[in-house]
This record gives sequence, structure tokens and C-alpha cells, in this order.
Amino acid sequence: MAIYLHFDRDRCKGCGLCISVCPRKLLTLENTANVNGYRPASCPDASNCFGCASCAKICPDSIITIRKD
Repeated sequence: MAIYLHFDRDRCKGCGLCISVCPRKLLTLENTANVNGYRPASCPDASNCFGCASCAKICPDSIITIRKD
């Protein structure tokens, strides 16, 4: 089963909550800012993600989508 993570980069405020709850520590803040001047969260290597959705659940702006195929 493949896990697909999508971060709505331009809506992310870079709060870091998703980073703090990822059990595998896969998330990070990007080095470049989005259109609003925030460093958005991302998952550089989603191959180790098992789709627990902790990141999506804690995101106050609901910018993370997880799909399992």
C-alpha cells in the first residue's frame, strides 16, 4: 500500500505542530517561504510514512491530505 501526503504549501503557517507529532520524525519545515512568507511543512521522503494521520489531525488549518492506495 502506497501512502501519498499532500501539503497545501501556500496555506501552511509553519507552526510545526505536525512535525512535533510525527512518530517517525519524517516532517520538516522547508527552507524557502511560501506566498505568505511562512516556511511550510513538508515530508521530503514519504516512503517511510505509514499513514497514521497524526499530522493531518493536529493541523489547525487542515492543509495536510493523506491518501492510501
